[in-house]
Parts: sequence; structure tokens; C-alpha cells
Amino acid sequence: MATDAGHPGRTNEDFAGAVPSGMVLVDGAGGIAGAEKVCHHGVTWYASRLGGALLGTLSQDRSLRDVLAESIERITDEHRDTCDVAHSISPYAAVAMLRFSGGLVEHLVLGDAVVVVSRAEVEPFVAHDPREVVIARSFEARLKGIPEGSDEYRRLLLELRAQRNSPGGFWVAKDDPRVVDEAITGSCPADEVTATALLSNGASRLVDTFGLTGWAGLLHLLETDGPGEIIRRVREAEIRDGVATDDATIVCRS
Repeated sequence: MATDAGHPGRTNEDFAGAVPSGMVLVDGAGGIAGAEKVCHHGVTWYASRLGGALLGTLSQDRSLRDVLAESIERITDEHRDTCDVAHSISPYAAVAMLRFSGGLVEHLVLGDAVVVVSRAEVEPFVAHDPREVVIARSFEARLKGIPEGSDEYRRLLLELRAQRNSPGGFWVAKDDPRVVDEAITGSCPADEVTATALLSNGASRLVDTFGLTGWAGLLHLLETDGPGEIIRRVREAEIRDGVATDDATIVCRS
């Protein structure tokens, strides 16, 4: 497991953890200017509380969708009375989960996190949801050149946030447990699996943004050099290409 904050002086908003029955990664996001007035707990609190709830219920004999829905509802209830949990700039998160049980390796992805499963003698299986990336890229050109913190910058960010958890938009963990219906799920026989990994979108950039290796190559690097090396290479590429950094987290098992 490895993680690195993308912004010096700011708290890492990713969470990752593992228990014998599986692994969880929560990539927290949300607040723009004024978010502390909406939710005084913050993104890191939301991500760590949601991640802890998921780990605590992962071994239960229930679908991964049900595990996630219950955890979203539980954490939302923890701050429903003190924060505006439904506000467009309140904390939210992408989620990736793996569970090892009953001879299966089960996966769930909600948002732009990534699950990678290595299988003997075939290409790795990759579970990801491109909807947020596609929508966010459409806003990048509109935001280019607009001063961060300006009224126009904030207006465009709010417009982007309005695409979240709505038909035609993208889906993440926030305050409504019904979003789990949009999660990507599946399973494969455990005896076919040789290694697994969960990555936040800040770590998966090595493949899906910079194209410096494929998913098989990423799994090989994890095996030979560890997750910290993946993140180091991402940071090098960000500097070289002038790409804004992001929190980067990987949890893997072989």
C-alpha cells in the first residue's frame, strides 16, 4: 500500500485499507470555496469514515452494492443534523472495492477509481467508470485561463458539480445510497487470480493519462518495485508535462 498527497500543505483526501476478506479505496473530493460552511467535517473526514465503514462490513454475506449503500447511509446520518449533506459542494468520493470469499474475487467501482485484476495467462481485467473523466474533460477547456477563485471559475465548477449523481452525468458516493445502482460490479473465480490492485485516479494516471505503460506493465511494476514506484513515476510525469498533481493511492495484493 502507498499513498502521497498531491498538494503540499493540504491533507491527503484518499483512504485505503485492507482486511483478510478484501480491500477498499476511497478517493475523497468535493469542496470548493465555501465548502467548510456547508460541511465543517471536510472531505478527509468523509473519505476515512466511509472507508472504515466499508472495511467493517466487507465480510458480511451481502452484495457489495448493499455494503456500499449501508455505509453511505450510515456516514450521511452521522453529519446530517450538522451539515448540508445534499449541497452540491459537500464532500463526495469515488469508491473501489475487492472482496475475496466463497471462491470468488468480487469487485465494485463507483466513480473514477480503478480495479485491476491479474489473471493467469490472459490480459488483466480492469474495472473503471469513464463517465466522470469524459464530463470533466469537457469543462477543462472552458476553465483554461480563468483565474482560480474567480466568480466565473466557481460558476463553472458548480455547473460541473451539477452533473454529479444525475441522469446523463457521473455517479459517486455522497448522501444518497441509491447511487449504488450505478456502480460497476462483477466477479471472477479466485483460482484464476494472481494479483489485484485498487488505484485512485491520481495513481492510475501512469496508464490512462500519461500512457507510460499498460495495465499488465503496471501490475509487473507493482510486483517488482512496489506501489511507491508507481506514484514516483506519476509525479515525474506530472512535472514533465505540467499536469496539476492529485492525491495518489494504491493498495494491492498478490
